[in-house]
Amino acid sequence: MYRTVATATTRGGVAMDSGECVVSLDQVPRWRDAEQRSSLEFEIEDPSFSNSYFPDPLTSPGKDSGSNAMVSRFPVDHEVNSKIYLWRGNPWNLEVDAVVNSTNENLDEAHSSPGLHAAAGPGLAEECATLGGCRTGMAKVTSAYDLPARRIIHTVGPKYAVKYHTAAENALSHCYRSCLELLIENGLKSIAMGCIYTEAKNYPREPAAHVAIRTVRRLLEKQKDKVAAVVFCTTTATDTEIYKRLLPLYFPRDKHEEEVAISKLPADVGDENGETIIDERKIRIKPLPKKTVPKSPQSSQSSQAPQALDALPVSDVGLVRRNSSHLDSFLDPAFMSLIKDPDQRRKEQWEKTAQAQRGWNCARMLGFGDLGAPPLSVAEEYSLHSRYLAKANSLNLSEIAEMKIVYRGGVDSEGRPVMVVVGAHFLLRCLDLERFVLYVIKEFEPVIQKPYTIVYFHSAASLHPSIDGYWAYEQQEESQPDLGWMRRLQQILGRKHQRNLHAIYVLHPTFGLKAAIFALQLLVDNVVWKKVVYVDRLLQLFRYVPREQLTIPDFVFQHDLEVNGGKGLIVDPRTKYVYHRP
Repeated sequence: MYRTVATATTRGGVAMDSGECVVSLDQVPRWRDAEQRSSLEFEIEDPSFSNSYFPDPLTSPGKDSGSNAMVSRFPVDHEVNSKIYLWRGNPWNLEVDAVVNSTNENLDEAHSSPGLHAAAGPGLAEECATLGGCRTGMAKVTSAYDLPARRIIHTVGPKYAVKYHTAAENALSHCYRSCLELLIENGLKSIAMGCIYTEAKNYPREPAAHVAIRTVRRLLEKQKDKVAAVVFCTTTATDTEIYKRLLPLYFPRDKHEEEVAISKLPADVGDENGETIIDERKIRIKPLPKKTVPKSPQSSQSSQAPQALDALPVSDVGLVRRNSSHLDSFLDPAFMSLIKDPDQRRKEQWEKTAQAQRGWNCARMLGFGDLGAPPLSVAEEYSLHSRYLAKANSLNLSEIAEMKIVYRGGVDSEGRPVMVVVGAHFLLRCLDLERFVLYVIKEFEPVIQKPYTIVYFHSAASLHPSIDGYWAYEQQEESQPDLGWMRRLQQILGRKHQRNLHAIYVLHPTFGLKAAIFALQLLVDNVVWKKVVYVDRLLQLFRYVPREQLTIPDFVFQHDLEVNGGKGLIVDPRTKYVYHRP
């Protein structure tokens, strides 16, 4: 349990100008010595944190899937834990070797951590003016002047936008790592770090705390002998509770916390430095194989070749070596396939398509549409997705957005972003399917980079003839989309969508919808459509996605009352809030 230290010492027996006392590091409790308690219990009741926990069927461990079968990515390390502190207060009140100042590129006082320049004195602003600014993600060091610390490390946090969240995440990770590297370079041992991410730059607080904690953990694993103390400083109750909940995930103090962290950690915890890595952007370098050339009777003559090459001009030597036929054996076929002749690639694709269509197409015989196209490679999927995304960004798709078929929601109970799909708004006769696909690609692109959730409202959708014809395959027409169209849409979204999709919550499912989803599992994509969770009531949906995180059409509430008969719940007609009947 963390609290403000009441018996703080003063520097040289003199209190600071702000009226707050200097606190030595010995007065701040270590993380390993803090009282261990459930992450769902809080000292301060905060409406932004819910004390109720609803198990998710896709994440809750089953009887056969124990946490012992999984290896923790952040195992218990008592030596590392002994270096971590959590302090509620301003970092510059601590007597440490260095404190961190979150500022902007100009290092000016107006955009620095509030109160830092006033506590340090006018000399700090004068020195900052001589540094020539600082780039985002980097850090620079100055004297601490009137602060109890020895140095101030200035760093520039990134601005946050959903579209560029991976770049912002890596820039924030680099901020924390740069501060710790400067600490080590200057021979310092202890550092107090406030929240580098700021509300002014729109960075979500909890995802940023994940980045901060895991980056510090990864660096301490490598440099534990060079850093004596890292103090996470918070100034609000919200930030304090976030750190109390997240610290056990990355700095578990015993085996129990380590096992709990296995199921609670996000899917993406970065690489060995804590940075997010995108597989598609990795550069794969393969060493050349060693070629053993058998000796021939003419080896005596070939031994004279290097001497002959030395006698040639440099340009002629390059020509001779490039024309050597034995270099072909060093070329990697996997690499050469990336630069294959475009006409040859197109011809092979046609042949694969024709072969698949000549085969026995079970899906077409059952009326599900053409599913006989060959699967796409990773490079083909990436190229297809890039073309559609570029076209979508160049078009005005406002008429599709106004139909409110697909739109962004908030976040689910685990903090994953939510995409909402309303089945009753899917009017096939009024919809250009090609433009709708482009709109879906454009809306999903910033979301599918990380784990996310889909909520599908099937409420009253079966009453609409177009929707009923879409999901009930017995009534399909040529102008309506089939499962082949769904397969094509998934190919355009790519493997990233398949990998990062957490769940599809389907509200008010019908028998026809369940039959169609079973066909999708069987014939289209067993990985994605196995993640469907059927939800019969709105209150059941709110267990997975909080009510305030969803914009729900009025007819969904009405349909829920008609189908469930209003059993056990009441809907406020003004606020659309659903609560239990007393």
